[in-house]
Amino acid sequence: MELKWLEDFVTLADTSSFSRSAELRNVTQPAFSRRIKQLEVWLGAPLINRGTMPAELTPAGRNFLPLARDTIRTLYAAQEALRPTSEAGMARFAALHTLTVTFVPEWLQLLEKEMPDIRISLIPDRGGIEANLATLVDGEADFFLTYAHPRVPFHLDRERFDYLPVGRDRLIPVAAPQVKMQREHWVPGAGLLDRAVSEGGPVPYLSYGFSSFFGVALGRLFAERPQFLRRQVHENAISAGLKTVALTGAGLCWLPESLIQAELDAGLFLNASATTDWTMDLEIRLYRHLGSQSKLVKNFWKSAEALLHTEAAPSPGSRPSAHNA
Repeated sequence: MELKWLEDFVTLADTSSFSRSAELRNVTQPAFSRRIKQLEVWLGAPLINRGTMPAELTPAGRNFLPLARDTIRTLYAAQEALRPTSEAGMARFAALHTLTVTFVPEWLQLLEKEMPDIRISLIPDRGGIEANLATLVDGEADFFLTYAHPRVPFHLDRERFDYLPVGRDRLIPVAAPQVKMQREHWVPGAGLLDRAVSEGGPVPYLSYGFSSFFGVALGRLFAERPQFLRRQVHENAISAGLKTVALTGAGLCWLPESLIQAELDAGLFLNASATTDWTMDLEIRLYRHLGSQSKLVKNFWKSAEALLHTEAAPSPGSRPSAHNA
């Protein structure tokens, strides 16, 4: 028996919809249905009447629902109480790799003014959206720091998860001053994307893959603009890895402006488009699970909220934001 099965069941009881519950639990509907079935098999009784629309609890399901809610609360309370003292003094963060490099250091310096004894433990980037979100959903992390964009919706129940907009950044198409098209044929990197679109020729492209945040966002951008032809020559879910390859002239790449500001200033990267049509404005969000009632989590959240209302927190690039939530 797994705790997530109980949380799935409670979500389904609240929504009466398999599809909506799957969205809120950030899994596919077939996977969600399998987990509900596994819980029913473990209990030895059907919990959901699948012959009705919307879905209804069976008598066994109605009897089991209050026990499921109590068990979830009890287990999370036990987890909080039994956590070692050394770990309890640290806020556990899941964060995208790029943000740990570009955003977190300065943000923590600002937060220290509100919370002088702040200490955090960073959970490594899992690479994919679902894997990173799972650290928060499953209680492995107290907070999740991520980019956000309308092209990549997060299906998190706002009654169970809250967020603060703590900064901003931009994902921009860039290239080295000279880009290797094929063999020994090199072309200027400035305006490379514009030329590729107007001339209809494929351009060497450095990809994030399909499961990472930027990979999903760019995949949907490209689907809207089929005139952009690309020839994938390299793939890496981590922006810093793509940056290193892009500096060699291997191809066109979309990178967070905060990560490459120094290279842009030095002329080591050039804008691949003269327009902002291919630029994606990003919000940086801090998510938390509302079920966590620890003093540490509450104090950290209050400090992050207070920082948003100070004039000391600048917002250009991916630096911490002073905008109100």
